[in-house]
Amino acid sequence: MDIEYLPSYKMSWGTLGTIRPFPYFHAKRDALDIQAALEQKDAVTLIKILTNRNNAQRQIIAQTFKTITEKELSSGLKKALSGELENLLLALVMTPLQFDAYRLRQSMEGIGTDEEGLLEILCTRSPKVLANITSTYKEQYNKDLETDLKGETSGDFAKLVVALLKKEKGGGVVQRDTEALSEAINQAKADPGPWITILTTRDSEHLNQVFVNLESEKHEPVDEAIEKAFSGDVRLGLKTLVRCIQSPNLYLAQRLETMKAAIVQGVMVSHSEEDLLCVRVAYLRQTGTSLYTALQKQFKGDHLQALLAICRSED
Repeated sequence: MDIEYLPSYKMSWGTLGTIRPFPYFHAKRDALDIQAALEQKDAVTLIKILTNRNNAQRQIIAQTFKTITEKELSSGLKKALSGELENLLLALVMTPLQFDAYRLRQSMEGIGTDEEGLLEILCTRSPKVLANITSTYKEQYNKDLETDLKGETSGDFAKLVVALLKKEKGGGVVQRDTEALSEAINQAKADPGPWITILTTRDSEHLNQVFVNLESEKHEPVDEAIEKAFSGDVRLGLKTLVRCIQSPNLYLAQRLETMKAAIVQGVMVSHSEEDLLCVRVAYLRQTGTSLYTALQKQFKGDHLQALLAICRSED
């Protein structure tokens, strides 16, 4: 087993993810089975292998496949598959950092910017992970992520996304922060500056106490206060950030409720080894239906089977 793979292999156990290391892992056997499946366009075998290996194992399979065939596994998948199943399996063979960088790029490409797509990643990733995503983005696209974000956004929303990208957790006093946020929205023209600064430089425990104080003072939920005070993309951004601070699992469950293929695949793949079990619980509480059942109502065929394999089971 590759020595660099061992830490990831060990750490995956005990997580709240749905995909764990395959205990009888044999990279060469998997690579050969995938080679045969690609030649026969056997989606069932491809799904079975790629959804039952964790990401570290899939990276070793991809390396082994390249050694055997002198071809990239991703190229083989593109040739053999199509549609959403192709997109899903390609996502599985990327590293987590590559996939986040790819999703950010996709949110900025084409006509218009997918602000909610940008916010999902920027609001739910730690400063360390975001720094690594920035480096990976540069490697993959030869572009600077911060520059691209500034080019695709404007005004206060641009300030917010850059602050999220470069967020650093610092200290703060709960009462002082509560007063600053309250003052910022009590003005004739609400000032998003203090909101952006405080929400991107404090930890979630601190901010949740600030929100409790603010709600007690305003006699309304924080997101309603934001709704009344701000407008446009910065309002969307601040409301999304507050939701992520209060309950990231509920936020992600609400993203899944859209049942749009790109969003569902993005959330499920990104969180499959971290906390998808928690997101499943939040989804059930939010909708009264399990994610496993909801997927079956929306998707079909091999694409559905791949999603179910990542979801893993009924709740």
